[in-house]
Amino acid sequence: MIAVMQPYIFPYLGYYQLVNMADIFILYDDVNFIKGGYINRNNILVDGAAQRFTLPVPGASSNKKICELSFSPDTKKILKTISQAYSKAPFYSDVYPLIEMVLRTDERSIASVCQVGIKSVFDYLGIDKKIIKSTDLTYDRGASPADRLIEMTRSFADSVYVNSVGGQALYDKEYFDTRGVELKFMNMKSVQYLQGEGEFIPNLSMIDVLMWCDKDRIKNLLSEYRLV
Repeated sequence: MIAVMQPYIFPYLGYYQLVNMADIFILYDDVNFIKGGYINRNNILVDGAAQRFTLPVPGASSNKKICELSFSPDTKKILKTISQAYSKAPFYSDVYPLIEMVLRTDERSIASVCQVGIKSVFDYLGIDKKIIKSTDLTYDRGASPADRLIEMTRSFADSVYVNSVGGQALYDKEYFDTRGVELKFMNMKSVQYLQGEGEFIPNLSMIDVLMWCDKDRIKNLLSEYRLV
């Protein structure tokens, strides 16, 4: 089973569910950067409410490909925000060094930092995952979006491609079938976990899940999805 997504910095739980269920996960880094999207930002829990964090991308433009852009090396502000927000969380001492290592990774390209971020979370959980970049693959980059995904899937002699449920508006199962690839969509279930004493705030960065949940609980949460 193959899954493909643009690289995101510590995205929400559903992204990690998609990585977890795939045999090979491809970071789609030779498509255009989405300015104002979630590639370089997400939300964490600060004083009981969702608060946006952003890792700057110098020269960011929707006219540039993700592989042409890098994260700023200045991570002091974002690390301070994360540390202050979660210093009293039960798994802070285990997780904060991981977050710091990822955000300070020497190779600053967006895909490289995100690749380290995703892989490090699964390493922390004791799960081995194969994560590669689309720039390292040979395929027809001039093909339609659907055909590119089909070609990437078939390049690994695989016949199943899984997409997040938002792709239902973009991709047609019958079209994939005619080209020898089964298309599936993953939909994250409504999940909750303890976030201290306040009301649960959903769909925060994976940082929040890591800070509040033990490894077994996180592994269970990774399975809380439906295939449609």
